[in-house]
Amino acid sequence: MSLIANLYPVMKPWLFRMDAERAHEWTTRMMRMAHSFGLLTLGQERLPQTPVEVLGLKFPNVLGLAAGMDKSASAVEAWAALGFGFVEVGTLTPRPQPGNPKPRLFRLPEHEALINRMGFNNPGIHSAVQRLSKRRTQAVVGVNIGKNFDTPNEDAVQDYLKGLKAAYGVADYIAVNISSPNTKGLRDLQAEDSIRSLLSALKTEQSRLAQEHGKMKPVLVKIAPDLEEAQIEALARVFNELAVDGVIATNTTINRAAVVGHPLEQEAGGLSGAPVKVRSTQVIQAFRSLLNPGTPIIGVGGIFSGADAQDKLRAGAQLVQVYSGLIYRGPGLVQDVLEKVARGL
Repeated sequence: MSLIANLYPVMKPWLFRMDAERAHEWTTRMMRMAHSFGLLTLGQERLPQTPVEVLGLKFPNVLGLAAGMDKSASAVEAWAALGFGFVEVGTLTPRPQPGNPKPRLFRLPEHEALINRMGFNNPGIHSAVQRLSKRRTQAVVGVNIGKNFDTPNEDAVQDYLKGLKAAYGVADYIAVNISSPNTKGLRDLQAEDSIRSLLSALKTEQSRLAQEHGKMKPVLVKIAPDLEEAQIEALARVFNELAVDGVIATNTTINRAAVVGHPLEQEAGGLSGAPVKVRSTQVIQAFRSLLNPGTPIIGVGGIFSGADAQDKLRAGAQLVQVYSGLIYRGPGLVQDVLEKVARGL
């Protein structure tokens, strides 16, 4: 195991005494610095790789970093050095925005969970695109796009089109975020008519950009775990009809059943981590049974071990992503997942 993976259990109590968002920012800065000095891979065993071709892309392995961890695309090289086969940056909006008032990120250690209401705080997509244009990593990079908080839903298509155009030249794939609970009204875009209108426009622009750039870049949709059966069926129907390239399942949940009685239970925002594990797997299974056989799914939600990752893959995902699990388990989670996947356990 690498030096950084061995150090994390020692550092974690100190980090967890800090404000959650401040700890996140500090850790990201330290990772960038450590990578620049070659410390992230110091002592690291050769990680087992499970190369896979999905979405017309060659992934070094099946494990990715979920959107939200690196909103500004400032540490892509460092994440890749930790062993991630792909990194999804964002969510990025056409214009920079500060996000919701602080505090807006909370830990629930008893439940191995987080609640966040960040509100798409980001430097704007053009800033991130400039950084990504200089990247050297061989890891696949996805760009997660959203709408600005003050853009009304009736004009949301224009924001997503701007994001798609800006990201197309530097992204390996683009993820359309319509499922964050932290931008007012955003999840309304998951309604059948709304999502059909949005995706129709994006597919048309995707085709135009493919001709312009000489390459088709996949466009995926990130969906919520809080969908009823009829909503899942409606979304799958639209995704099949429009030949959506892939689905990311799932985002954070607004359901608090798993954390009832916790002092932070009533904090607004999306709940992630262990409490969403089972539901996200159920949503993956449901979409796998309804989507066209060739439509890939990226499974995310509550992955804290290699066994959890395997559960997502067995449910029908082709790739997996982590976020909260990395905060609670540290970089050692990467090795655990890659070893278990390689051994098929």
